[in-house]
Amino acid sequence: MAVIKANSEDVKLLARLMRAEAEGDGEQGMLLVGNVGVNRVLGDCLDFGDIRDINRMVFQNPGGFESTQKGYFYQRARQSEIRLAQRVINGERFWPASNSLWFFRPVGECPPTWYNQQNTGRFKAHCFFSPTGEDCPSVY
Repeated sequence: MAVIKANSEDVKLLARLMRAEAEGDGEQGMLLVGNVGVNRVLGDCLDFGDIRDINRMVFQNPGGFESTQKGYFYQRARQSEIRLAQRVINGERFWPASNSLWFFRPVGECPPTWYNQQNTGRFKAHCFFSPTGEDCPSVY
C-alpha cells in the first residue's frame, strides 16, 4: 500500500528523477534517491513544509533537483525504473536514505553535516543526510 498518493504519471515522474539523479549508482542508488523524494513528500517539515505531492517535490525551486534542468531527465521512464519508483512509493526504505531529506555527490569525502543535518552514510557517489526525529518526526 502506498505511503504517499501517486497516480501513474507521478510514478513515471519519480522514476525519471531517480534515473537522472543516480543511474550511475545502479538500482540501489536509484532506490535511495527515491527514498529521499518520498521523505520530502511525507516530511511536512524544514524546507519541505509545502511539498505534498511528487510533482511539487520534483520541481521544487529553490531546493529542488539539479537533474530537472538537464535533457536526460526528460526522457521517457523505463519499466525497470517505474518498478523501482513504485517500490519506494509503497514504503520500502533503504539505508542510508531511509529517513533522509537530502543527498549530494561530493568531490571527496562526505561532510559530517549538510544544511545542519547529520550525514547518515554514503552509497557509491552520493552522501545522504537526515534530520533528527525532533525536527522531522514524519520521516521516522
